[in-house]
Amino acid sequence: MSSRKKNAVNKPVLSVASDDNSEQSDNSFSESSGDFPPSDHNYIMESGSIISVTDDYTIQCLTIIGQIEGHYILSPQDKTTKYEHIIPQLAAVEQSQQIDGLLIILNTVGGDVEAGLAIAELVAGMTKPVVSLVLGGGHSIGVPIAVAAKKSFIAKSATMTIHPVRMNGLMLGVPQAFEYFQRMQRRITTFVTDNSSIAPEKYNELAMNTDELVMDIGTILDGQEAVETGLIDEIGTLNDALSALHRMIDKAKGKKKKKEKNKE
Repeated sequence: MSSRKKNAVNKPVLSVASDDNSEQSDNSFSESSGDFPPSDHNYIMESGSIISVTDDYTIQCLTIIGQIEGHYILSPQDKTTKYEHIIPQLAAVEQSQQIDGLLIILNTVGGDVEAGLAIAELVAGMTKPVVSLVLGGGHSIGVPIAVAAKKSFIAKSATMTIHPVRMNGLMLGVPQAFEYFQRMQRRITTFVTDNSSIAPEKYNELAMNTDELVMDIGTILDGQEAVETGLIDEIGTLNDALSALHRMIDKAKGKKKKKEKNKE
């Protein structure tokens, strides 16, 4: 290991991707130029993402917080996660030869359905080790993102809200509108059940529950209940999530070495 990288050990550094359309920062990440890890610490305020480098592992930590913003810009008073920020970061992590794995930390109230599903589909399609950790809440469309990881954790004090698709604003009360909602709900249900251990019937039962929420229909699951229903894999802390990610990285590196040895 070079002295430059040794000096970066355990030093949190910033995201590999930038959404700025203006001239790229001199500190932006470029594998080809060898500028790794990136050093522009101001970028964390925009992306909510860092890269942590140690002797054994290089991990990107990505946060999903507030509302997931889609095609429409939300109020400046709202905490948001912009999907146009997240998507290129996920693509960069998947292609990077230097990043070993991805840790996704969620504390979200949900948001745009299609933007959330787009993020979830990208996460589910990654070959890199990916672990998710729900802290505070992983509500609504945050559920598919949480279960899209190869291993999912939830804190004991965290909750997840499951409810059917809703829409704000003017809506025509015609059969086609209700059919659209049903089709969109099937997309979400199919994705969640394909990427977790919960049965479709159970997920729909939780979403259509009329006995729990005062102003809505659906179900709030605490950490233990989320695990018992098969939605999340385990109760855990940050240490548990990182330990699981380290094991997955070690396993992936072992397979890579074995494959290279067989080629020889």
